[in-house]
Amino acid sequence: MCTTCGCSPGTHHHHGHDHQDHHHDQGESRPGEGEGAKRIAVETDILAKNDHLAAGNRALFRDKGIFALNLVSSPGSGKTTILERTLTRLEGKFRCAVIEGDQQTDNDARRIAATGVPVRQINTGAGCHLDAHMVLHALGSFQLDAIDILFIENVGNLVCPAAFDLGEDHKVAVLSVTEGEDKPLKYPQMFHAAGLILMNKVDLLPHLDFDMAACQEMARRVNPGIGIIEASARTGQGMDAWYEWLAQGVESRRLASRK
Repeated sequence: MCTTCGCSPGTHHHHGHDHQDHHHDQGESRPGEGEGAKRIAVETDILAKNDHLAAGNRALFRDKGIFALNLVSSPGSGKTTILERTLTRLEGKFRCAVIEGDQQTDNDARRIAATGVPVRQINTGAGCHLDAHMVLHALGSFQLDAIDILFIENVGNLVCPAAFDLGEDHKVAVLSVTEGEDKPLKYPQMFHAAGLILMNKVDLLPHLDFDMAACQEMARRVNPGIGIIEASARTGQGMDAWYEWLAQGVESRRLASRK
């Protein structure tokens, strides 16, 4: 089960393929072993296996010179719109690919495919997050030597994706100003794990009571070193700072891969 919400990894589907390696035989409790202790043992086993696979993914990205990002957020934050605008802008500058995670439907993947960028859909079914094995499986769809930036759009959820390393260089938390400014304090594990917050939909600020300064203060209380970019994927406001951040990441990856 998932370490945070109890979703069953056995329900994950990847284009019809069950992830059998996620099934864990919980069997009968051993004498003297309580349910709580057993649950912790199962959770620890799941995360340990995931971290092992994530380390392999990370080494593969480093070997191929790929700057990999794990985009995380609540549903409706604008991740897919950000990706559409970003992929269009980066065309001809960087070679991009997208892994699109959703519980159901391929609507977002079709939107991404319309930009002409290679995309692989992962449907998780009842699962609330992507994991390192799903990402590794999806990588088989791409020519890895032809990718500069891999965007992994995670399932819309600020809880479970925080616990599962995919091998990415950074988690990028997308937080729209239509959400509460206290999100960083409500979901501290995610914002502590993220390297950057992309504050989206700032074009709507005149119509909202959102306190930007308070939100950013709370984010830095959880993660003092986190980067913050204010932007609007709809109007393009602030997006140049995001593109510059991506360019710096690609350059850093190239330099590191030459060593």
